[in-house]
Amino acid sequence: MRFDVFTIFPEALGTILSIGVIGQARDAGSVEVHLHDLRDYTDDPHRTVDDRPYGGGAGMLLRVDPFVRGLESVRAQGARGPAVLVSAQGRLFRQDDATRWAASGGLILLCGRYEGVDERILHFVDDEVSIGDYVIAGGESAAAVLIEATARMTPGVVGKYESVATDSFYDETRLGAPQYTRPPVFRGLAVPEVLLSGDHAKIDAYRRREAWRKTAKNRPELLGLFPKREDERDG
Repeated sequence: MRFDVFTIFPEALGTILSIGVIGQARDAGSVEVHLHDLRDYTDDPHRTVDDRPYGGGAGMLLRVDPFVRGLESVRAQGARGPAVLVSAQGRLFRQDDATRWAASGGLILLCGRYEGVDERILHFVDDEVSIGDYVIAGGESAAAVLIEATARMTPGVVGKYESVATDSFYDETRLGAPQYTRPPVFRGLAVPEVLLSGDHAKIDAYRRREAWRKTAKNRPELLGLFPKREDERDG
């Protein structure tokens, strides 16, 4: 799986993408991450990547031309997969996006900064995606989220793929079930007995019911988007 990221702060992503499962996958060769300094694709002595918005307004916009030069350059070098603008104005990122992107074998991410990017960039990318209904200083943190979520869907990145299959949103529009580990009792709080029973059918049914209960508590807007099985219903 190959990731290409365009940013004016490539150093911001260097460390976070070198640790944990992503770092291990890069060391093993199952994931490649190429960080591209957007300033390398400018055509003026000052390496200018931004300018004032036409029509006035506060702040600066990233120009379209360095991004397009960069896209054309990495495509010529073998980069594949969709090109995605990371933007607060984009549609919300979902788990099935990560699954689809992983199947493509590559992903190109464009990180916005300042007040955003010249709207004409949308004629050169395949998608515009946001990680949530809030605004952060730049797209680098969001790009790291998209890379980790997508890389996890690549075989060999996570040691036991079954741990991916039990994630929230993996193949159902609900949260994952609550999890417990040792000690069995901590300050009067006991692990649910069913999890200690060894009865895997009961454990599976319990986890599915509790997953829906947690969804109802924390993400009630998801209820009704995916039907419950009979053994998931309370009572």
